Amino acid sequence: MLLRRLLTLGLILLFVAVSVVSGTFFWRTQAEFRQMREIEKQGRERLAVAQQRLAEQERTLERLRTDPEFVEMVIRRRLGYARGDERIFRFEM
Repeated sequence: MLLRRLLTLGLILLFVAVSVVSGTFFWRTQAEFRQMREIEKQGRERLAVAQQRLAEQERTLERLRTDPEFVEMVIRRRLGYARGDERIFRFEM
């Protein structure tokens, strides 16, 4: 009878220990899963921003290839060029 009670107590303790270890493992796995989902979300957001920037750059490139007025505007703004009969005034702030 004593042996049976000791065996039952041992099995209960083993079950509790296995449950605690399993619960801890599950909790850590869930935390890691949430962290990975957050990393994935941030990656998707960065990808969306990069795709928008790429689309904008492709539109600009297409305009540079096909629109001479746009090319002239870009050259004037970025390089400070002017036509022969124009003067450019630059003010430092």
